[in-house]
Order: sequence, then structure tokens, then C-alpha cells
Amino acid sequence: MTLATIYLIWWISIILLLVVTGVVALLLTMVLKTARSILGEAEKIWTTGKMVANNTIHIPLLVETNRIANGILATAVNILSGANAIEQHAESCPG
Repeated sequence: MTLATIYLIWWISIILLLVVTGVVALLLTMVLKTARSILGEAEKIWTTGKMVANNTIHIPLLVETNRIANGILATAVNILSGANAIEQHAESCPG
């Protein structure tokens, strides 16, 4: 093997090393960019999920609200029935 061949192999090896290192650096940069993008989107999803949770946390309390509203309605119906009975009695009562 001549000295010129050794230098040629040496320079080809250096060039290949630089090309491979450049490609690896480019790919790692792309992976990092993609990971940051995914993290940003995950943060948006997390924030939106917390907002939805804050807006819907009181929904189970509507069961109690409906129960109370039904009780109020039943009481109002009884009051109306009593008022109607008093009105009918007052119309037919001479005194």
C-alpha cells in the first residue's frame, strides 16, 4: 500500500465521518423539534382538559338541584290547590 493510498483512505474516512455526523445532527435536530411540538400540543390538550373539567364539575350537583326544584314545584301546586279551595269557599260562603 502506497502513502498516497493511505492518505486517500484517510481523507475518505474523514469525509464520511463528517457526512455521517452531519446527518445524525440533522436527524437529532428534527427529533428534538418534533418532541417540542408534541410537548406544546400536549400542554394545550392538558389546559383544555382542565378547563372542561372546571366547567363540568358541577353537573352532578344538578341531581340535587332537580330534586329541590321538584319539591318546590310540589309545594307550589299544593299552595295553588289551597288557594283555589279558599277562593271557591269564599265565593260560596255568605259570611
